[in-house]
Amino acid sequence: MVDAKGAGDPDAVFDGVGEDIKDLDNVVNVAPAQPNKAGDTATITVIPDSKPSSVTTEDLVHDIRDAAGSDFVTDGEADVLVTGATAMNIDVSQKLNDALIPYLVLVVGLAFLLLIVVFRSILVPLKAALGFLLSVLAALGAVVAVYQWGWLSGLMGVEETGPIMSMMPIFMVGVVFGLAMDYEVFLVTRIREAHVHGEQPGQAIVTGFKYSARVVTAAAVIMIAVFSGFMGSSDSMVKMIGFGLAIAVLFDAFVVRMAIVPAVLALLGTRAWWLPKWLDRALPNVDVEGEGLAAHDAGKDEDDSRELVKA
Repeated sequence: MVDAKGAGDPDAVFDGVGEDIKDLDNVVNVAPAQPNKAGDTATITVIPDSKPSSVTTEDLVHDIRDAAGSDFVTDGEADVLVTGATAMNIDVSQKLNDALIPYLVLVVGLAFLLLIVVFRSILVPLKAALGFLLSVLAALGAVVAVYQWGWLSGLMGVEETGPIMSMMPIFMVGVVFGLAMDYEVFLVTRIREAHVHGEQPGQAIVTGFKYSARVVTAAAVIMIAVFSGFMGSSDSMVKMIGFGLAIAVLFDAFVVRMAIVPAVLALLGTRAWWLPKWLDRALPNVDVEGEGLAAHDAGKDEDDSRELVKA
C-alpha cells in the first residue's frame, strides 16, 4: 500500500513505486495501482514467483520494506507499507520470537524457585530445568527434520514440507513444561523421601526409581498415545503439533527423567541435596516427605510409652 497524501502528483508516485518493485528479484508481475476514492492512497499487488510461505517470498517482503525507506522514488512524499498473508506471518513470527526468551525465563525461573522449595536443593531443580530445555530442543529438532527438511516425511504422512509455524516453539514450551515437571516430581520426590528417611544416595535412587518408574511410564505412554492420535488428522498444523508433543514426551520421560536424571543424581551423591543454610532458613518448609508428621507420631508414641510405664 502506498500512502501519498502529501504528494503533489499521487499517480506519478504510484507508477514510480510500481516500477521500482518490478526491478526487485523474485517479482513476476506488479498489478497497476488501485487508488481509493480520494486518489491519495493506492494498493499495489505484487506477484512473486514462489509460494507465499517460502523463504524467497519472505525475502521479497523484507526487500520491499528495506527499499521503502530510501530506494523507492517517492521524494519523501509518500509512505510504502507492505501487507498480505506473508507479511502478516512475518510480523507475527517476529513478535513470537521476541517473546520466546522472556517466556522461557519466566516459566523456567518460577519452576526453578518452586522446585528449590520442594526438594530443598539447588542442583536438583537446575538439573530439572536443563532436562526440560533438552527435551524441548530435541522435539523441535525432530519436527524440523521431518516437516521442514523432509526426513521420513513419507512414513509420517507429510505431503509437503515447509517452514515450521511460528507458534510451535511457544506452544511446545508450555505443554512440555507441565508434563516434564510432573514426571520430575513423580520420580525425584520419592528418591528424596527415601534419602531423608535414612537411605544412602545410591540406594535412595534405586528405591525411588522402583516405586515411581511405573507411574512415569504409564503417564508417558498415555500421553504419547493421545498426541500420536493427532498425527492422523488431515490438517498439517494439527499433525505437526501431535508429532512434536509425542516426541517431546517420549524423549523427556524415557531419556531425560528415567535415564539421565538417575545417572546425574548417582554422580552427584549427597551433593545433589545441598542447600545453603541461610537459604534453608529463609525458605518455607512444605514438608513433602511428611517428616513433621513422622516426628509427631514418634513423639506421641514416646509419650504413650511413658504413660504406660507410670501406670
